[in-house]
Amino acid sequence: MHNHTASDRAAALNEARLQYRREQRRIAWRSFVRHRLAFAGSIIVFAVLLLAVFAPVIARFDPLAVDVANRLKGPDAMHWFGTDNFGRDTFSRVAYGARISMFVGISVALITGVLGLLIGLLASYFRRLDYALMRICDGLMAFPAILLAIAIVAAMGPKVGNVILALSVVYTPNVARAVRSVGLVVKEQTYVEALGSLGAGHARILFRHIAPNCLTPVIVQGTFIFADAIISEAALSFLGAGIPAPAASWGNILYDGKMYIFNAWWMVVFPGALLMLTVFGLNMAGDGMRDLLDPHTKDK
Repeated sequence: MHNHTASDRAAALNEARLQYRREQRRIAWRSFVRHRLAFAGSIIVFAVLLLAVFAPVIARFDPLAVDVANRLKGPDAMHWFGTDNFGRDTFSRVAYGARISMFVGISVALITGVLGLLIGLLASYFRRLDYALMRICDGLMAFPAILLAIAIVAAMGPKVGNVILALSVVYTPNVARAVRSVGLVVKEQTYVEALGSLGAGHARILFRHIAPNCLTPVIVQGTFIFADAIISEAALSFLGAGIPAPAASWGNILYDGKMYIFNAWWMVVFPGALLMLTVFGLNMAGDGMRDLLDPHTKDK
């Protein structure tokens, strides 16, 4: 009888926990939908992601197929965004360029988030590591981001992987400093000191108690780094230090169009507009996520 009652209580407790989690998810979703800035930005980013994922289905032409007879042809029913100086379909190249840009942006945001969280946690918890790690971050942040990325890619070679690595090195210090500032505050909380007094290990305190409180700046910074990475990748490709031609990168498309901007405006306007729209959507989503995750930043 006693065992049966204990099992019933455990089942009821588990059900209450599941119900609480479901209710919290519903509240979070309603708050997200009602926040116009975050919701609108997320819709824009999701639309670009769909374009990138379904580019092989949506695009009607091979982005690398040369058709000299139809070069510099304006937008029409066949070529929605016109053709470039080699007769390649601009819409197909823009759609496939979205795949490269979104892949680079997501990869850089994830890598910088993980590395920045780890470095920031170590710097906030261990005084001896703090000085060394932060001086390295200060040294990296002393260089202009695009110049440092160009130097790294030039040394390693223009490839997608090298571009991701270079941008990750450039933007990781930003996340590390944001995490460190939050970690220093959390470390001084009473419950963290109590855990240390009770004999909890450093790893447990760091990753089970301090790290969860530092996720908000990582998520917010990740959205902005996503946008910065897309812009930087396009800039590197435009300067010839990024994705090598003839790959369908937004930066490469803009580079090809700069010589024909007055005669073939579509080569610059369409990829530039999509680049601007994507970054605008990411910044909107980032501002909205900051308001939702940190109520203290809301306008009063």
